[in-house]
Amino acid sequence: MHSPYKKDFQAAATQANESMFDCELSILRDVFKLLPAGVTVQDESGEFVLMNDAAAVLLQPAKTGTASQLSDRRETCLELLRAGRPAVLEEAIAGGSTKQVFLTSHRPIQVAGRNFLISSSTDISEQKAFEDHLFRSAYYDELTGLPTRRVIEHRVNSLLKYDNGQGRFALAFLDVDNFKHINDYYGHPVGDALLVEIAKRLGLDLRESDILSRISGDEFVLLLNPVESVAEVEEFIHFILQRLKAPFFIDQSEIFASTSIGVSLYPEHGRSYEVLRQNADIAMYRVKNGSKGAAALFDASMEREALARMKIEQSLRLAILEKRFCCAFQPKVDIRTQAVTGVEALVRLRDDEGVIQAPSTFINLATELGLIDELTHLVLAEIVKSIDLINETFGADTTISINVAAKQAGNPEFMQPFAEALEATGFPQRFMIEVTEDAFVTKTHIQDEILPIFRKLGVKISIDDFGIGYSSLSALADITADEIKIDRSFITDIHKRPRSQGILRAIESLSEALGMTVIAEGLESFEELAYLQAATKIRYAQGYYFSKPIFLEDLKLATPRASEARASVSSRPAQETRAAYSRSGGYRR
Repeated sequence: MHSPYKKDFQAAATQANESMFDCELSILRDVFKLLPAGVTVQDESGEFVLMNDAAAVLLQPAKTGTASQLSDRRETCLELLRAGRPAVLEEAIAGGSTKQVFLTSHRPIQVAGRNFLISSSTDISEQKAFEDHLFRSAYYDELTGLPTRRVIEHRVNSLLKYDNGQGRFALAFLDVDNFKHINDYYGHPVGDALLVEIAKRLGLDLRESDILSRISGDEFVLLLNPVESVAEVEEFIHFILQRLKAPFFIDQSEIFASTSIGVSLYPEHGRSYEVLRQNADIAMYRVKNGSKGAAALFDASMEREALARMKIEQSLRLAILEKRFCCAFQPKVDIRTQAVTGVEALVRLRDDEGVIQAPSTFINLATELGLIDELTHLVLAEIVKSIDLINETFGADTTISINVAAKQAGNPEFMQPFAEALEATGFPQRFMIEVTEDAFVTKTHIQDEILPIFRKLGVKISIDDFGIGYSSLSALADITADEIKIDRSFITDIHKRPRSQGILRAIESLSEALGMTVIAEGLESFEELAYLQAATKIRYAQGYYFSKPIFLEDLKLATPRASEARASVSSRPAQETRAAYSRSGGYRR
């Protein structure tokens, strides 16, 4: 006989189990709903059976965006269900201005005889944005948005790898002329804006198979692929050059910029990217060393020139390392009294065979290679080493001029240590720094920050080669220089050139008004001297008429008493002075 209590107990237990199951199911639903990953379950038709809150948020952009995004996702899921295989996929969903990227793990499952696809998605949008940033940084230029060196190199290598012997393309190396001057004068923001505008003009009319790349500061490489003939390439490069001649309007400034272009052709000029690029670079430098703003096609003679230049470069680096530089000194003379008032230190290089090389063979290269700073310090060291001979020969109160390149003059990182080096000599007030006028008309630190440092030391400033550079009168009015050296082009045959005489008088009057001493450079004849003495107020000159640059060691060996040579300079007539210097090492040209 069954107890009625047992039946009630069983019913209560069943009810309790059902209640516990409902509770667990409720918890499970809440947990599923609140999972941080987006989880969905789809049936065999691709319809969503379950979707938690995170998934709803992730898929919301697709719902509000294009219908094709959800449709594409649905098709992918159906394929995975039919295949019955799991997969991990990246999914990008765009809605309006936003784009989200998910990493989704899809796994087919079977429940109660039915097939489902359970998917778990994680938002990796920030990670992908960071990866895209790294990718663009590695392969695209931040300023212009152009591909970098890696991209164009990879593209050329791909062309070479799959070439069947029929392909032909051109590689052009482009360099903006005088870009450093533009940067110095207008400032780096304008320089950057100019590069962007140049990139836009260079990119006009390119085909999809062409690539324009910015490989460094003001250098670009252009791949033209394919090409049929040299004439086709020359015609397109001509269009580029013409397009760049039009002025650029940036920050209320009208800027003119030109580009030098060198071109190499595959397969005539090389069968690797590096050789083709190098040969295009060589052709570009041929243009740079000529008229600039033009283009040149590579030929074998350019390679020979480049090898010769490389040899000079290596010799120069070795000479600086071995300190194979010396100084010759050319006097500055009072043309009324014949007294030596100062000397200019002129650097010379002794080559491997001991032959003296003039600065024209290495100064520009030293500047281009970034070796000019070290070379200038070597010149100063030579002056210090020779100071006793300088004093014996020319007098202990003569000024000593040392040349500083315009690039150096506006650079505090060079000029401040150089000022310290001058002070360390113990006689900084003896020095005169000669700088060409273009250093003063660019927007550098020279006038406000650098010159006061040298003024405090008693160092004087000279404007060298005046008249052949910018000759900016407005800039000249702001320069606190002590001396102006009129370029020899105005002095040569001055007695026969009325127009040069007028220019000379104007410079003389302006210099007098500004309190600057005038020195005539390149004086070579008695007629030139006679004109300066009779028709101008100019007191000082420098040139072969008085002396070639003198090597003091040679002078010491050739003259029993160096002080006698100094006396001869200050007291004899000009012709006798020349003869004295000829005997003591100042040979006439």
